[in-house]
Amino acid sequence: MNANDLELKISGLQKAIEEHKADASRYEDELKQTTKKLEDINKPELTPLQFDLIQEAIEKGVDEFDFDDDGNYDKEFGINYDGKVHLESLDLTCTYELVEMITSRVHKLFTEAECPEEDDNSQLNNVTHVEKVI
Repeated sequence: MNANDLELKISGLQKAIEEHKADASRYEDELKQTTKKLEDINKPELTPLQFDLIQEAIEKGVDEFDFDDDGNYDKEFGINYDGKVHLESLDLTCTYELVEMITSRVHKLFTEAECPEEDDNSQLNNVTHVEKVI
């Protein structure tokens, strides 16, 4: 092989690599989309209006929480080298109350379905035997 043959082979290999990269990228995108569809397959579907109602319920629940009440926080103060007092940490202690306010607002948007007992077979489909008569 001479230099021209080797350069031609190199360029052919580079083109093959680029083509396979494009194919691999396409397969990766398709894999991501299919994985997302699998994750979403058993999720209940909501309309855009329902999503808006959930967001509004969360916003109202957060609005009802009293962030100004200093009893809702654990505070630790410190002193700088120049004698100034500063707030070292501030932790929200009543997160359960905030979560409760939000979840109660969201729960008001839905009705809870009855969950069948484990031994209850009433949810099973009834199968009808059909015979074809000629």
